[in-house]
Amino acid sequence: MSQVEGKREHTGSLAHRVPDLAALELLLAVARLGSLGAAAREVGVTQPAASSRIRSMERQLGVALVDRSPRGSRLTDAGALVTDWARRVVEAAAAFDAGAQALRDRRDSRLRVAASMTIAEYLLPGWLLALHAERPDTAVSLLAGNSAKVAELLLAGEADLGFVEGLSVPAGLDSAVIARDHLIVVTAPGHPWARRRRPVTAEELAGTPLILRERGSGTRQVLDVALGGLARPLIELSSTTAVKASAVSGAGPSVLSELAVGEELAMRRLVSIPVDGVSLRRDLRAVWPTGHRPTGPARELLSLTRG
Repeated sequence: MSQVEGKREHTGSLAHRVPDLAALELLLAVARLGSLGAAAREVGVTQPAASSRIRSMERQLGVALVDRSPRGSRLTDAGALVTDWARRVVEAAAAFDAGAQALRDRRDSRLRVAASMTIAEYLLPGWLLALHAERPDTAVSLLAGNSAKVAELLLAGEADLGFVEGLSVPAGLDSAVIARDHLIVVTAPGHPWARRRRPVTAEELAGTPLILRERGSGTRQVLDVALGGLARPLIELSSTTAVKASAVSGAGPSVLSELAVGEELAMRRLVSIPVDGVSLRRDLRAVWPTGHRPTGPARELLSLTRG
């Protein structure tokens, strides 16, 4: 063989010229155990597969690494040198793996959730209890606000996963529908609408001053779009609980998620008012920054919302 013919071509990526970790770990096992069969058992492959892996590595490197005989397997001089290099590579890979695990542990040690008010108050507590049962060491923080605030927190990197109630997905976010909700018109039992025999029309609802959430809330957005505009609010409040309390007090009619008023309807503190000519159904969505699919505890929480 000429000097030129004996040289290996050093072109292409390093990955094509350097044996993979599985082959290097097998070579180290052969060196330690003195037997290809024993090395194969230790790394969890058959002896023919181990022989094939060694031959492939020898072809890749262009040198013989192992002398095989009935008495066992012995490293060649080149094999002993390659084994020393392999040990350093495997140790570096182990350090890399430990570092990556530390990053995953740090990621998994906390979860920052942002949610619009109805979801935060009436759905998230159950989901978070289920998550705690699966991941008791994960510390969860919850930031509650309207749908616009949730988008702002996600895009600023201040939350890992969000939940919103609006009709559309804010720009810069991907989403998945996790549930469907129905908004209902409610009043205190003494309100005139509670005594009328016919449903309120969409036009009447649009023209009546209502107790409403602030602009930017998913409930307000759904109602505004469904009715094609709203009268000036009777009262504008920043939480579902406050809106509900005002309606119970008899201040006026409101529109709330059916998730929020089950107890009040059952105890007759509020009355559901039928409405004709408009659909007030909406999707509840999980949201996250575009291109950054949830991982770790965020992914697990997302899967629990669909359980």
